[in-house]
Amino acid sequence: MKGSYILIIWLKHDQEIEVGKLGRIFFKKGYYAYIGSALNGIEKRVERHLRKEKKIRWHIDYLLQYGEIVNVFIKESVKKEECEIAKKFTPYFLCIEKFGCSDCKCKSHLFYAEKYEDFLSIIKNSLKRFK
Repeated sequence: MKGSYILIIWLKHDQEIEVGKLGRIFFKKGYYAYIGSALNGIEKRVERHLRKEKKIRWHIDYLLQYGEIVNVFIKESVKKEECEIAKKFTPYFLCIEKFGCSDCKCKSHLFYAEKYEDFLSIIKNSLKRFK
């Protein structure tokens, strides 16, 4: 299956994390939505994100050393739609600038909310095609 995905991540403590070339970033306790795509197989990409033992390759890998994935939303598509999805989150949530978007011009692909439910309303209302 090809397409895009949203990882909902819970960080239970305020934490400063070294994120590759982005340097040290302060993350507040709460929920984070990370938006990505995998045109060569979403299942394998999500499985990789769910593994604790892995080579650190992407920005999200640094955060996942400390956070816990609590939900995954997947949207099948033959084209890369992560930027389009990220733009729908940008007006409503704080973002971690330049996170996960070194290959595009988006402000971020990682967004913060204190409550899990805040993300769900955007996913349900703006991205109804997600399952």
